[in-house]
Amino acid sequence: MMLQMSVNNGHRNGQSPVPNHAVARTLAQLAEGEAGILERLDLPEDIARRLMELGFLPGHVIVPARSAPGGEPRVYRVDGSEVALRRETASKLILRAPKAPGKASAL
Repeated sequence: MMLQMSVNNGHRNGQSPVPNHAVARTLAQLAEGEAGILERLDLPEDIARRLMELGFLPGHVIVPARSAPGGEPRVYRVDGSEVALRRETASKLILRAPKAPGKASAL
């Protein structure tokens, strides 16, 4: 059984929750030091539950840190802790799509 945890994004009537101009990314795609907000965990229930116990909860900010010499595992900072994840696992943690850039006000 798969557990898909997500926050309420307010979409209705079958409309896509992500506009065309804003594409969601995975945790594995973030650069070192680049913050992302977790949207959902697309993992088996037991793994998702363990990660949530470690602080990987929808709505929380996650920041990739250092990685091992071969690139795996990679350390992620979340909820005041540092947790190492393999790329395969990090690719199943979906981040909130970035908001569309607002219009700059003309002076």
